[in-house]
Amino acid sequence: MTRATRRGLALGLVVVLAVVGVWGTDLLRGLSFVVRAAGMQSQVPGFVAGWRTGPYDVSELRIPTRHGEVRARQYLPRVPRGRAVVLTSGVHADGIDEPRLVKLASDLATGGQPVITPEPPDLLRYEITPRLPDIIEDAALWTSRQPALAPDGKVDLFGISFSGGLSVVAAGRPALKDKVASALSFGGHGDLPRVLTFLCTGMLPDGRHLTPHDYGVVVILLNVADRLVPPEQVEPLREGIRTFLRASHLTLTDARLAEETFARARTLQSRLPEPAATLLGYVNTRDVAALGPLLLPHVKAFAADPSMSPARSPAPTSPVYLLHGAGDTVIPAEESVLLAEALRPHTTVHQLSTPLITHAELDKKAQTLDVYRLVDFWSDLLDE
Repeated sequence: MTRATRRGLALGLVVVLAVVGVWGTDLLRGLSFVVRAAGMQSQVPGFVAGWRTGPYDVSELRIPTRHGEVRARQYLPRVPRGRAVVLTSGVHADGIDEPRLVKLASDLATGGQPVITPEPPDLLRYEITPRLPDIIEDAALWTSRQPALAPDGKVDLFGISFSGGLSVVAAGRPALKDKVASALSFGGHGDLPRVLTFLCTGMLPDGRHLTPHDYGVVVILLNVADRLVPPEQVEPLREGIRTFLRASHLTLTDARLAEETFARARTLQSRLPEPAATLLGYVNTRDVAALGPLLLPHVKAFAADPSMSPARSPAPTSPVYLLHGAGDTVIPAEESVLLAEALRPHTTVHQLSTPLITHAELDKKAQTLDVYRLVDFWSDLLDE
Protein backbone atom coordinates (compact mmCIF):
# COMPACT_ATOMS: atom_id res chain seq x y z
CA MET A 1 0.00 0.00 0.00
CA THR A 2 1.47 3.37 -1.00
CA ARG A 3 1.97 6.29 1.38
CA ALA A 4 -0.79 8.24 -0.41
CA THR A 5 -3.13 5.27 -0.04
CA ARG A 6 -2.40 5.05 3.67
CA ARG A 7 -3.00 8.79 4.12
CA GLY A 8 -6.31 8.60 2.27
CA LEU A 9 -7.44 5.53 4.16
CA ALA A 10 -6.37 7.05 7.48
CA LEU A 11 -8.43 10.18 6.75
CA GLY A 12 -11.42 8.06 5.83
CA LEU A 13 -11.07 5.98 8.98
CA VAL A 14 -10.92 9.12 11.12
CA VAL A 15 -14.17 10.35 9.56
CA VAL A 16 -15.82 6.97 10.16
CA LEU A 17 -14.55 7.09 13.72
CA ALA A 18 -16.26 10.47 14.12
CA VAL A 19 -19.49 8.93 12.80
CA VAL A 20 -19.16 6.14 15.36
CA GLY A 21 -18.72 8.75 18.06
CA VAL A 22 -21.94 10.48 17.03
CA TRP A 23 -24.14 7.49 16.28
CA GLY A 24 -22.84 4.86 18.68
CA THR A 25 -20.86 1.64 18.33
CA ASP A 26 -22.80 -0.15 15.57
CA LEU A 27 -19.88 0.34 13.17
CA LEU A 28 -17.09 -0.20 15.66
CA ARG A 29 -16.56 -3.91 15.07
CA GLY A 30 -16.28 -3.39 11.31
CA LEU A 31 -14.07 -0.34 11.80
CA SER A 32 -11.76 -2.26 14.11
CA PHE A 33 -11.49 -5.09 11.58
CA VAL A 34 -10.76 -2.78 8.63
CA VAL A 35 -8.04 -1.00 10.65
CA ARG A 36 -6.37 -4.33 11.42
CA ALA A 37 -6.77 -5.61 7.87
CA ALA A 38 -5.12 -2.45 6.50
CA GLY A 39 -2.28 -2.64 9.04
CA MET A 40 -3.05 0.87 10.31
CA GLN A 41 -3.24 0.31 14.06
CA SER A 42 -0.72 3.12 14.66
CA GLN A 43 -2.73 5.70 12.70
CA VAL A 44 -6.00 5.67 14.65
CA PRO A 45 -6.75 5.76 18.40
CA GLY A 46 -5.56 2.57 20.07
CA PHE A 47 -8.97 1.48 21.31
CA VAL A 48 -10.26 1.17 17.72
CA ALA A 49 -7.99 -1.62 16.48
CA GLY A 50 -8.07 -3.24 19.90
CA TRP A 51 -11.84 -3.08 20.41
CA ARG A 52 -13.00 -6.44 21.75
CA THR A 53 -9.85 -8.21 20.57
CA GLY A 54 -7.70 -10.76 22.26
CA PRO A 55 -5.18 -13.57 21.84
CA TYR A 56 -5.83 -16.78 19.96
CA ASP A 57 -4.16 -20.17 19.57
CA VAL A 58 -3.25 -21.85 16.28
CA SER A 59 -3.26 -25.60 15.69
CA GLU A 60 -3.15 -28.02 12.77
CA LEU A 61 -6.07 -30.30 11.89
CA ARG A 62 -7.12 -33.05 9.52
CA ILE A 63 -10.75 -32.77 8.41
CA PRO A 64 -12.57 -35.76 6.90
CA THR A 65 -14.31 -35.18 3.56
CA ARG A 66 -15.91 -37.41 0.92
CA HIS A 67 -12.70 -36.95 -1.13
CA GLY A 68 -10.38 -37.92 1.71
CA GLU A 69 -8.89 -36.09 4.66
CA VAL A 70 -7.66 -32.57 4.03
CA ARG A 71 -5.16 -30.50 5.91
CA ALA A 72 -6.63 -27.57 7.84
CA ARG A 73 -5.63 -24.95 10.40
CA GLN A 74 -7.60 -23.74 13.41
CA TYR A 75 -7.40 -20.22 14.85
CA LEU A 76 -9.14 -20.40 18.23
CA PRO A 77 -9.64 -17.22 20.29
CA ARG A 78 -9.13 -17.72 24.00
CA VAL A 79 -12.30 -15.67 24.52
CA PRO A 80 -14.60 -16.35 21.53
CA ARG A 81 -16.82 -13.41 20.64
CA GLY A 82 -18.29 -14.42 17.32
CA ARG A 83 -19.39 -17.21 15.06
CA ALA A 84 -16.95 -19.76 13.65
CA VAL A 85 -15.74 -19.02 10.12
CA VAL A 86 -14.77 -21.64 7.55
CA LEU A 87 -12.38 -19.64 5.35
CA THR A 88 -11.15 -21.07 2.04
CA SER A 89 -8.27 -19.61 0.03
CA GLY A 90 -8.14 -18.86 -3.66
CA VAL A 91 -6.26 -20.86 -6.29
CA HIS A 92 -2.76 -20.81 -4.83
CA ALA A 93 0.03 -23.34 -4.27
CA ASP A 94 0.68 -22.05 -0.73
CA GLY A 95 -2.80 -23.07 0.40
CA ILE A 96 -3.41 -22.33 4.06
CA ASP A 97 0.13 -20.95 4.38
CA GLU A 98 -0.55 -18.15 1.87
CA PRO A 99 0.37 -14.96 3.77
CA ARG A 100 -2.75 -12.96 2.89
CA LEU A 101 -5.01 -15.83 3.95
CA VAL A 102 -3.09 -16.21 7.21
CA LYS A 103 -3.47 -12.47 7.88
CA LEU A 104 -7.21 -12.50 7.22
CA ALA A 105 -7.70 -15.53 9.46
CA SER A 106 -5.58 -13.87 12.15
CA ASP A 107 -7.51 -10.59 11.92
CA LEU A 108 -10.80 -12.46 12.32
CA ALA A 109 -9.49 -14.55 15.22
CA THR A 110 -8.09 -11.45 16.94
CA GLY A 111 -11.62 -10.08 16.86
CA GLY A 112 -12.92 -13.19 18.61
CA GLN A 113 -14.11 -15.41 15.76
CA PRO A 114 -12.87 -19.01 15.60
CA VAL A 115 -11.53 -19.68 12.11
CA ILE A 116 -10.98 -22.95 10.26
CA THR A 117 -8.99 -22.82 7.01
CA PRO A 118 -9.37 -26.07 5.05
CA GLU A 119 -6.91 -26.83 2.25
CA PRO A 120 -8.57 -28.54 -0.74
CA PRO A 121 -5.74 -30.23 -2.64
CA ASP A 122 -7.05 -29.14 -6.03
CA LEU A 123 -6.43 -25.49 -5.14
CA LEU A 124 -2.77 -26.27 -4.47
CA ARG A 125 -2.54 -27.57 -8.04
CA TYR A 126 -4.38 -24.54 -9.48
CA GLU A 127 -7.26 -26.79 -10.51
CA ILE A 128 -10.92 -25.72 -10.42
CA THR A 129 -13.06 -28.83 -10.04
CA PRO A 130 -16.47 -29.99 -8.73
CA ARG A 131 -14.62 -31.52 -5.76
CA LEU A 132 -13.99 -28.06 -4.32
CA PRO A 133 -17.56 -27.18 -3.19
CA ASP A 134 -17.86 -30.75 -1.85
CA ILE A 135 -14.82 -30.24 0.37
CA ILE A 136 -16.00 -26.79 1.51
CA GLU A 137 -19.41 -28.28 2.35
CA ASP A 138 -17.87 -31.17 4.29
CA ALA A 139 -15.50 -28.86 6.18
CA ALA A 140 -18.41 -26.62 7.14
CA LEU A 141 -20.49 -29.58 8.27
CA TRP A 142 -17.59 -30.90 10.37
CA THR A 143 -17.05 -27.49 11.96
CA SER A 144 -20.76 -27.08 12.73
CA ARG A 145 -20.59 -30.31 14.75
CA GLN A 146 -17.75 -29.14 17.01
CA PRO A 147 -19.30 -27.66 20.19
CA ALA A 148 -16.14 -25.73 21.04
CA LEU A 149 -16.25 -23.99 17.67
CA ALA A 150 -19.97 -23.76 16.89
CA PRO A 151 -22.01 -24.07 20.09
CA ASP A 152 -25.22 -23.22 18.20
CA GLY A 153 -24.37 -25.59 15.32
CA LYS A 154 -23.93 -22.76 12.80
CA VAL A 155 -20.93 -21.41 10.88
CA ASP A 156 -20.07 -18.64 8.45
CA LEU A 157 -18.64 -19.61 5.06
CA PHE A 158 -16.03 -17.19 3.70
CA GLY A 159 -14.25 -17.79 0.40
CA ILE A 160 -11.62 -15.83 -1.53
CA SER A 161 -11.47 -15.49 -5.33
CA PHE A 162 -12.85 -18.62 -7.04
CA SER A 163 -13.45 -20.17 -3.61
CA GLY A 164 -15.82 -17.28 -2.91
CA GLY A 165 -18.32 -18.43 -5.49
CA LEU A 166 -17.79 -22.06 -4.50
CA SER A 167 -18.49 -21.20 -0.85
CA VAL A 168 -21.85 -19.76 -1.93
CA VAL A 169 -22.49 -23.02 -3.80
CA ALA A 170 -21.70 -25.01 -0.66
CA ALA A 171 -23.93 -22.77 1.48
CA GLY A 172 -26.89 -23.76 -0.68
CA ARG A 173 -26.40 -27.51 -0.25
CA PRO A 174 -29.16 -29.42 1.61
CA ALA A 175 -26.72 -30.83 4.17
CA LEU A 176 -25.96 -27.30 5.34
CA LYS A 177 -29.55 -26.12 5.62
CA ASP A 178 -29.87 -24.18 8.89
CA LYS A 179 -26.13 -24.65 9.54
CA VAL A 180 -24.80 -21.60 7.65
CA ALA A 181 -25.44 -18.21 9.24
CA SER A 182 -23.93 -16.25 6.33
CA ALA A 183 -21.74 -16.70 3.28
CA LEU A 184 -19.09 -14.28 1.99
CA SER A 185 -17.70 -14.30 -1.54
CA PHE A 186 -14.61 -12.06 -1.57
CA GLY A 187 -13.71 -11.34 -5.20
CA GLY A 188 -15.57 -14.44 -6.34
CA HIS A 189 -17.50 -15.51 -9.44
CA GLY A 190 -21.16 -16.04 -10.15
CA ASP A 191 -21.03 -17.97 -13.40
CA LEU A 192 -17.80 -19.83 -14.18
CA PRO A 193 -18.27 -20.12 -17.98
CA ARG A 194 -18.95 -16.37 -18.13
CA VAL A 195 -15.77 -15.56 -16.17
CA LEU A 196 -13.61 -17.87 -18.26
CA THR A 197 -15.05 -16.36 -21.45
CA PHE A 198 -14.09 -12.91 -20.15
CA LEU A 199 -10.55 -14.07 -19.41
CA CYS A 200 -10.22 -15.39 -22.97
CA THR A 201 -11.77 -12.39 -24.73
CA GLY A 202 -11.72 -9.38 -22.39
CA MET A 203 -15.43 -8.84 -23.08
CA LEU A 204 -17.72 -8.06 -20.16
CA PRO A 205 -21.40 -9.11 -20.19
CA ASP A 206 -22.51 -5.55 -21.04
CA GLY A 207 -20.24 -5.41 -24.10
CA ARG A 208 -17.46 -3.31 -22.55
CA HIS A 209 -13.84 -4.42 -22.87
CA LEU A 210 -11.46 -4.89 -19.93
CA THR A 211 -7.98 -6.32 -20.37
CA PRO A 212 -7.90 -9.57 -18.37
CA HIS A 213 -5.09 -10.42 -15.98
CA ASP A 214 -2.74 -13.04 -17.38
CA TYR A 215 -2.93 -15.03 -14.11
CA GLY A 216 -6.50 -16.13 -14.79
CA VAL A 217 -5.77 -17.01 -18.41
CA VAL A 218 -2.80 -19.14 -17.38
CA VAL A 219 -4.93 -20.98 -14.81
CA ILE A 220 -7.41 -21.82 -17.58
CA LEU A 221 -4.61 -23.25 -19.74
CA LEU A 222 -3.49 -25.46 -16.88
CA ASN A 223 -7.02 -26.79 -16.44
CA VAL A 224 -7.68 -27.51 -20.13
CA ALA A 225 -4.16 -28.59 -21.12
CA ASP A 226 -5.37 -32.12 -21.83
CA ARG A 227 -7.57 -30.70 -24.61
CA LEU A 228 -4.69 -28.89 -26.35
CA VAL A 229 -1.67 -31.21 -26.32
CA PRO A 230 -1.04 -34.96 -26.70
CA PRO A 231 -1.41 -37.02 -23.49
CA GLU A 232 2.34 -37.38 -22.96
CA GLN A 233 2.77 -33.58 -22.99
CA VAL A 234 0.02 -32.71 -20.49
CA GLU A 235 1.93 -33.08 -17.21
CA PRO A 236 5.21 -31.56 -18.48
CA LEU A 237 3.22 -28.55 -19.73
CA ARG A 238 1.41 -28.27 -16.41
CA GLU A 239 4.71 -28.43 -14.55
CA GLY A 240 5.93 -25.46 -16.56
CA ILE A 241 2.71 -23.54 -15.94
CA ARG A 242 2.84 -24.20 -12.19
CA THR A 243 6.45 -23.04 -12.13
CA PHE A 244 5.44 -19.78 -13.80
CA LEU A 245 2.54 -19.29 -11.38
CA ARG A 246 4.81 -19.97 -8.43
CA ALA A 247 7.24 -17.34 -9.71
CA SER A 248 4.36 -14.87 -10.05
CA HIS A 249 3.49 -15.36 -6.37
CA LEU A 250 7.12 -14.94 -5.33
CA THR A 251 7.26 -11.46 -6.86
CA LEU A 252 5.31 -10.31 -3.78
CA THR A 253 7.87 -11.61 -1.30
CA ASP A 254 11.24 -12.48 -2.87
CA ALA A 255 12.24 -10.78 -6.14
CA ARG A 256 15.49 -12.73 -6.52
CA LEU A 257 13.85 -16.13 -6.06
CA ALA A 258 11.00 -15.05 -8.33
CA GLU A 259 13.38 -14.31 -11.18
CA GLU A 260 15.17 -17.63 -10.65
CA THR A 261 11.82 -19.41 -10.82
CA PHE A 262 10.78 -17.52 -13.97
CA ALA A 263 14.10 -18.62 -15.49
CA ARG A 264 13.31 -22.22 -14.59
CA ALA A 265 9.94 -21.91 -16.36
CA ARG A 266 11.78 -20.72 -19.48
CA THR A 267 14.19 -23.65 -19.22
CA LEU A 268 11.27 -26.06 -19.00
CA GLN A 269 9.82 -24.45 -22.13
CA SER A 270 13.05 -25.11 -24.04
CA ARG A 271 12.81 -28.82 -23.22
CA LEU A 272 9.21 -29.29 -24.34
CA PRO A 273 8.14 -30.62 -27.75
CA GLU A 274 5.53 -28.83 -29.82
CA PRO A 275 2.79 -27.75 -29.32
CA ALA A 276 3.46 -27.61 -25.55
CA ALA A 277 6.58 -25.47 -26.04
CA THR A 278 4.65 -22.77 -27.89
CA LEU A 279 1.88 -22.75 -25.27
CA LEU A 280 4.35 -22.42 -22.41
CA GLY A 281 6.08 -19.69 -24.39
CA TYR A 282 2.81 -17.73 -24.43
CA VAL A 283 2.64 -18.21 -20.66
CA ASN A 284 6.21 -17.04 -20.08
CA THR A 285 5.67 -13.92 -22.20
CA ARG A 286 2.19 -13.27 -20.71
CA ASP A 287 0.70 -13.31 -24.20
CA VAL A 288 -2.98 -13.23 -23.28
CA ALA A 289 -3.97 -12.23 -26.83
CA ALA A 290 -2.47 -15.42 -28.23
CA LEU A 291 -3.74 -17.75 -25.52
CA GLY A 292 -7.32 -16.48 -25.32
CA PRO A 293 -8.54 -17.63 -28.76
CA LEU A 294 -6.92 -21.04 -28.26
CA LEU A 295 -8.64 -21.56 -24.90
CA LEU A 296 -12.07 -20.13 -25.69
CA PRO A 297 -13.46 -23.19 -27.57
CA HIS A 298 -12.84 -25.33 -24.48
CA VAL A 299 -14.03 -23.24 -21.54
CA LYS A 300 -17.75 -23.92 -21.76
CA ALA A 301 -17.30 -27.69 -21.70
CA PHE A 302 -14.73 -27.46 -18.91
CA ALA A 303 -16.99 -25.25 -16.75
CA ALA A 304 -20.31 -26.90 -17.64
CA ASP A 305 -20.88 -28.57 -14.25
CA PRO A 306 -23.40 -26.32 -12.42
CA SER A 307 -21.80 -27.14 -9.07
CA MET A 308 -18.92 -24.84 -10.01
CA SER A 309 -21.19 -21.80 -10.47
CA PRO A 310 -23.34 -20.31 -7.68
CA ALA A 311 -25.64 -18.68 -10.26
CA ARG A 312 -26.39 -22.18 -11.63
CA SER A 313 -26.74 -23.94 -8.27
CA PRO A 314 -29.45 -23.92 -5.57
CA ALA A 315 -29.33 -20.61 -3.74
CA PRO A 316 -28.56 -20.43 -0.01
CA THR A 317 -31.34 -19.35 2.31
CA SER A 318 -28.82 -17.66 4.61
CA PRO A 319 -27.69 -14.06 3.94
CA VAL A 320 -25.00 -13.75 1.26
CA TYR A 321 -22.32 -11.04 1.25
CA LEU A 322 -20.56 -10.24 -2.02
CA LEU A 323 -17.44 -8.05 -1.79
CA HIS A 324 -15.47 -7.14 -4.89
CA GLY A 325 -12.75 -4.84 -6.14
CA ALA A 326 -14.31 -2.42 -8.62
CA GLY A 327 -11.42 -2.76 -11.08
CA ASP A 328 -10.74 -6.49 -10.66
CA THR A 329 -9.26 -7.97 -13.86
CA VAL A 330 -9.11 -11.59 -12.68
CA ILE A 331 -12.80 -11.95 -11.81
CA PRO A 332 -14.65 -8.77 -12.84
CA ALA A 333 -16.80 -6.96 -10.29
CA GLU A 334 -19.79 -7.47 -12.59
CA GLU A 335 -19.78 -11.08 -11.42
CA SER A 336 -20.84 -10.01 -7.93
CA VAL A 337 -23.46 -7.62 -9.33
CA LEU A 338 -25.01 -10.31 -11.54
CA LEU A 339 -24.84 -12.93 -8.79
CA ALA A 340 -26.61 -10.56 -6.42
CA GLU A 341 -29.42 -10.19 -8.95
CA ALA A 342 -29.71 -13.97 -9.28
CA LEU A 343 -29.77 -14.57 -5.52
CA ARG A 344 -32.06 -11.76 -4.33
CA PRO A 345 -35.33 -13.61 -5.09
CA HIS A 346 -34.15 -16.34 -2.71
CA THR A 347 -32.26 -14.68 0.15
CA THR A 348 -30.90 -11.43 1.57
CA VAL A 349 -27.89 -10.16 -0.37
CA HIS A 350 -25.37 -7.47 0.59
CA GLN A 351 -23.22 -6.48 -2.40
CA LEU A 352 -20.34 -3.98 -2.48
CA SER A 353 -17.96 -3.18 -5.32
CA THR A 354 -15.27 -0.87 -3.99
CA PRO A 355 -12.19 0.86 -5.44
CA LEU A 356 -10.41 0.11 -2.14
CA ILE A 357 -9.84 -3.49 -3.21
CA THR A 358 -7.91 -5.03 -6.10
CA HIS A 359 -8.41 -8.81 -6.35
CA ALA A 360 -9.36 -9.81 -2.80
CA GLU A 361 -6.95 -7.48 -1.03
CA LEU A 362 -6.96 -3.90 0.26
CA ASP A 363 -4.66 -1.80 -1.91
CA LYS A 364 -6.20 1.34 -3.41
CA LYS A 365 -6.35 5.08 -2.82
CA ALA A 366 -9.14 5.82 -0.38
CA GLN A 367 -12.09 8.19 -0.44
CA THR A 368 -14.05 8.77 2.75
CA LEU A 369 -17.36 7.45 1.41
CA ASP A 370 -15.65 4.31 0.11
CA VAL A 371 -14.10 3.70 3.53
CA TYR A 372 -17.46 4.18 5.23
CA ARG A 373 -19.15 1.71 2.87
CA LEU A 374 -16.43 -0.89 3.45
CA VAL A 375 -16.65 -0.49 7.24
CA ASP A 376 -20.45 -0.71 7.09
CA PHE A 377 -20.24 -3.89 4.96
CA TRP A 378 -17.91 -5.63 7.41
CA SER A 379 -19.92 -4.41 10.40
CA ASP A 380 -23.07 -6.03 9.02
CA LEU A 381 -21.24 -9.24 8.14
CA LEU A 382 -19.42 -9.65 11.45
CA ASP A 383 -22.61 -8.97 13.39
CA GLU A 384 -24.72 -11.41 11.32
